[in-house]
Amino acid sequence: MKKIIVAITGASGAIYGVRLLQMLKATEGVQTHLTVSPSGMLTLHHELAMERTQLDALAHTVHAAHDVGAQIASGSFQCDGMVIAPCSMRSLAAVAHGLSDNLVTRAADVMLKERRRLVLMVRETPLNLAHLRNMTAVTEMGGIIFPPVPSFYHQPTSMDDIVNQTLGRVLDMLGLAQPDVPRWSGLAPDVAAA
Repeated sequence: MKKIIVAITGASGAIYGVRLLQMLKATEGVQTHLTVSPSGMLTLHHELAMERTQLDALAHTVHAAHDVGAQIASGSFQCDGMVIAPCSMRSLAAVAHGLSDNLVTRAADVMLKERRRLVLMVRETPLNLAHLRNMTAVTEMGGIIFPPVPSFYHQPTSMDDIVNQTLGRVLDMLGLAQPDVPRWSGLAPDVAAA
């Protein structure tokens, strides 16, 4: 059983966290642990009109964001990866500087210190120098900065197509490849010849 932590913070893009939980729930052999910052819950309610009970139903185990004594706050908790989806610039900064002041940032700190997979779906634009430096710091510590930048080679026709393809790539990072994710197969011979 693979254990994956999903954190949702206050950046726009709550759909990424929700859809990730849905995809993980549909993946056999995966157990999810969820934590949501207060700002994450506000954004989730605003963008998706989703209530906390609806969100919690998508995870196997739910941990309060203020509970820094939860099992996911310890390196002794056997875990295969963590995704912060979306990741606010505040959460990015806290992770970059080791500020474990809530369960989201403490769990991320644990992932880094234990050399486990940590994926941050950072959501902001344009980026200032502090954002870039914080992304560099997390990368140097072994984290993966994964902004949800859409691809268009699979010719998406809906927002769902864009979100699902992006999250399919995130799941690749966790070793949980999804069979339905569109993948680049090269240019068609007639296009390549042109």
